[in-house]
Amino acid sequence: MSKVIVFGSMNMDLSIDAPRVPVAGETLSGSGFLANAGGKGANQAVASARLGAPTHMIAAVGEDAFGEQLTAGLAAAGVDVSRVRRLSGAGTGVAVILRTCGENRIVLSAGANHALSADEVISDLRGLAEPGDVFLAQGECDLDATLVALRVAHGLGLYTVLNPAPARPLPEGLWASVDLVCLNETECAALCDVMPSDEGSCLVAARLLRSLGAGAVVITLGASGSFGLGSDDAPVRVAAVPPRAVADTTGAGDTFIGALVAGRVRGLSLGESMAWGSAAASLAVSRVGAQRAIPTADEVAALVGEGSPAARPRRAEEA
Repeated sequence: MSKVIVFGSMNMDLSIDAPRVPVAGETLSGSGFLANAGGKGANQAVASARLGAPTHMIAAVGEDAFGEQLTAGLAAAGVDVSRVRRLSGAGTGVAVILRTCGENRIVLSAGANHALSADEVISDLRGLAEPGDVFLAQGECDLDATLVALRVAHGLGLYTVLNPAPARPLPEGLWASVDLVCLNETECAALCDVMPSDEGSCLVAARLLRSLGAGAVVITLGASGSFGLGSDDAPVRVAAVPPRAVADTTGAGDTFIGALVAGRVRGLSLGESMAWGSAAASLAVSRVGAQRAIPTADEVAALVGEGSPAARPRRAEEA
């Protein structure tokens, strides 16, 4: 089986609930403090591993307690962490989250997430990569290192996947190195100036992204499911799987993307991988937390149904 190689962020999320945002100099009593493993790269790597794909993480953390906890958590989920560097000159990435009246206000310290150079990432990539593997990157690490890594991975014959989050301007020449871009509505609107609110606008946005050079596009639409456009220009629409209850939407998008790349490695088609992701995200939002809420392949298969093609791995040549 091919493998998934993730270059991405690892953060410790420190979250607390407050009745309102404090004014300057004010101290408020809060409640519900949570310390959760996070970072888009780490979340997606955990999802990929739990959903059955051999998964390797390229990342950096500090030589501190948070870095130790995050690395151990990935390893416990089945992710190969042999290329997660422990750096003495930078602290582990931290997100401080204030939850007020159902909204989040976040202050992010990237720390070691921005410490790896392009040369270091490429060295790790060349030591791991084999043609047919999947390379997955996001936007929370050093941008230059991410862009160079995508180009090198594509040149090595890997299937490259980009989750451009947070959205930011990207060089036009990058898109030819992206086999699949997966993004949500807000990121889509920021990158191509089209809000994908219905079938027609999704198709317009996806074709615009493909015209830039991306091979395929998947747009996640929350409770409205997802929209895909493959290299054959055939639209794919997958409905959301209604969760039994919504406990926490944190990490739902990352779970979808991890399931999407795991589906690719399992030999599923684009539409089947999207269905796999929809089911995985439905299970994740029914639980509290990010990484600890991500389901296993057996749980997703049970939800999708053993009679569905998304529950049956297929060879890539059959997809």
